[in-house]
Amino acid sequence: MARWVRGWSIAAKLFALQLAVIIVLAVIAVALIWADARADVERDAAAKSMAIAQTIANDPFVIEGVRSDDPTAVLQPYAVDVMREAGVDFVTIMAPDRTRFTHPDPSQIGRQFLGNIDPALAGEAFSETYTGTLGPSVRSVVPIEDASGEVVALVAAGITVSNTQVALGARIATVIAAAAVMIALGALGAWLLSRYLRRVTWGRGAEEMSRMFAYYEGVLHSIGEGLVLQDDRNRVVLANDRAAELLGLRKPTGRDAAPAALETLGLAPSVADVLARTGAVVDEIVITPTHVLVVDRDVIVSRARPGDARARRVGTVTTLRDHTRLQELTGELATMTTLSDALRSQAHEFANRLHTIIALIELGRPDEAVELASNELALSQALADRLLSAVEEPVLLALLLGKAAQAGERGIRFDVDLPERLAATGIDPRETITIVGNLIDNALDAAAATPSPAVDVSIGMRDGRLVVAVADSGPGPVAGARVFDLGVTSKPDAAGGASHGRGIGLALVRQSVARLGGDLRVEGSRFEVTLPLPAAAASGAAPALPGAADA
Repeated sequence: MARWVRGWSIAAKLFALQLAVIIVLAVIAVALIWADARADVERDAAAKSMAIAQTIANDPFVIEGVRSDDPTAVLQPYAVDVMREAGVDFVTIMAPDRTRFTHPDPSQIGRQFLGNIDPALAGEAFSETYTGTLGPSVRSVVPIEDASGEVVALVAAGITVSNTQVALGARIATVIAAAAVMIALGALGAWLLSRYLRRVTWGRGAEEMSRMFAYYEGVLHSIGEGLVLQDDRNRVVLANDRAAELLGLRKPTGRDAAPAALETLGLAPSVADVLARTGAVVDEIVITPTHVLVVDRDVIVSRARPGDARARRVGTVTTLRDHTRLQELTGELATMTTLSDALRSQAHEFANRLHTIIALIELGRPDEAVELASNELALSQALADRLLSAVEEPVLLALLLGKAAQAGERGIRFDVDLPERLAATGIDPRETITIVGNLIDNALDAAAATPSPAVDVSIGMRDGRLVVAVADSGPGPVAGARVFDLGVTSKPDAAGGASHGRGIGLALVRQSVARLGGDLRVEGSRFEVTLPLPAAAASGAAPALPGAADA
């Protein structure tokens, strides 16, 4: 039975419990009212019997009758008439020694009266409930006194308990009817409440919901993606551990946390903007000071039944995927691709020039062949020698060589201004690739659209900080400082309009600079980044000295 009840839904259990409580309360109320009503009826019966008994005791006819030679012959008809007219069940007139003169049952006349008469013999009238020859009854016994005050007889008038119950039943019927109405109304209210609970709990039982909650809690806090749940007012109801890490929130500590408004969480503006929306979001990239996030957002609605058009917005579920490392690897891959393309291009060019030199030798013109080879060697080695002698950071060196080759291939003048010696910076190579690589890529793209394309790169030290400045021959971004916002770009697409799927490079630059605690400024077409160096690298850094190499 207990196992069967355990399988009930919360709504069914609540309905059964409420109905049982209402019935128990109604039964208790009826019992109390019935007991009170019975006491009232018995008091009324005692008062009525007392009044009749006193009236009989004060009647001179009765006093004369008990002194006559045959009291029964005189008083029995009188007693029967009183019982009939007054509506009592018995009137017994007796001698002080309990011998009955009258009784509803003639066979009981002359026998002893059953019950207590001592107070009456002492001259005191009283009432009691006693079981006599007619069964349980409420009776009053009053002494009959002569003119001198002597007790010459006793009179007992009473109403049987069965008759009091008949009177009580008439009064209690209303109470029972009211209790039935109360039970019906309570059952209706419990049914309506259980129907509502059945709808909002989908008919699930308490044990099932408890298990589901435990499973969901485990899943929410163990998955690798961030998960943010919001209510219909866009307040954050739940953020799992991964979401708290990605958004810089305090990790959840309990199940009773109240919903938090977005403005109280200190979220990055880009994230707060997405979470403040009311609609769905699909694969939107959001950059915070520490992460590159891909955001998906679904709207949760509640329907009374499948297909119900009256859907109500309950809230949203937002998933956050961390693509920071992916973007870093993409940047590194782009740099390696640039180097590979530059080497392949140079190999192609060197093959053409080698064929030309061989042809000059075969034509008997060795001097011209030597001159061509020497010139090409000097042009190709000038930048490489300059970078190799000045830059001790291998990642930065490879990056500059690759971008120089890429600029040469695109016909863009590429100038690098370096000090005599640029010691290793100690900065994370991935951050270096993100910052310098994206700045130069944007400069090359901007310069390529100008009549005299040129890109100037300046790298040096200033007050123990690394300063990287990249300028191009273009007019500079129209958006100014907003060019670092995600999705903002001045690069046209093939149709001449705004580019789609672009505008992330400079946003990543700003993120990396912020992560390293640096500064970023833009003036026209010149972008300048200032980065603090780790303590060890800063102590060994040499002052910036001007120097240049061209490609």
